[in-house]
Amino acid sequence: MDGQANEGFDIVQNLMGISALGTEWVLWLLIILSICSFAVILERGIFFFKMKMDMFDFTEKLTKLLEANDWDAVKKLCETSPALVCQTILRGVAARGRGMHAMEESMNGFLIGHRQKMDQGLVILGTLGNNAPFIGLFGTVLGIIIAFRDLAMNPQGGATVVMRGISEALIATAVGLMVAIPAVIAYNFFQRLVKRHVSTAEALSRLVLSHKA
Repeated sequence: MDGQANEGFDIVQNLMGISALGTEWVLWLLIILSICSFAVILERGIFFFKMKMDMFDFTEKLTKLLEANDWDAVKKLCETSPALVCQTILRGVAARGRGMHAMEESMNGFLIGHRQKMDQGLVILGTLGNNAPFIGLFGTVLGIIIAFRDLAMNPQGGATVVMRGISEALIATAVGLMVAIPAVIAYNFFQRLVKRHVSTAEALSRLVLSHKA
């Protein structure tokens, strides 16, 4: 009975049915993923561009105002920019009446929450950067299977049939790399921006607290 069941179900032949789908769907999937990737890159680029500011000039102005103990001017200075450091300091200034500990907790809490907002979308870039080449490789493997299947069905075609099929299959790997490389570059770039903004905000938060003390 078991032997007859095994003869009736050939797992290799059944899995070969996947190759009947061809490699075109893999290419379309990669194109869709590339569109998603560039959409995230564009959105994050606009997001960080709005937060751009002259940090050296801001630090100088902030230090002078803190030394003058002019907290109203500090508030006005920080209200002029949506940058993380400005918004963090604003939370500290708003909690100034409740003491230094309240200021510190308000700024730290805002930093933690806003860090998550800054990281939005980066998981997509990281995932695509790591997995798009494998999707392309899967398409290439499918293409090679199809090429050798075509050779088996048409032995007279010889190497010409196989080489044409393999060259078409390798396009999937190339497209996978084209999706992955920009995603990896953008992911690393934006991660660096996030760390820079957070470290600057933490440093200037300590500066604000030191003058409150």
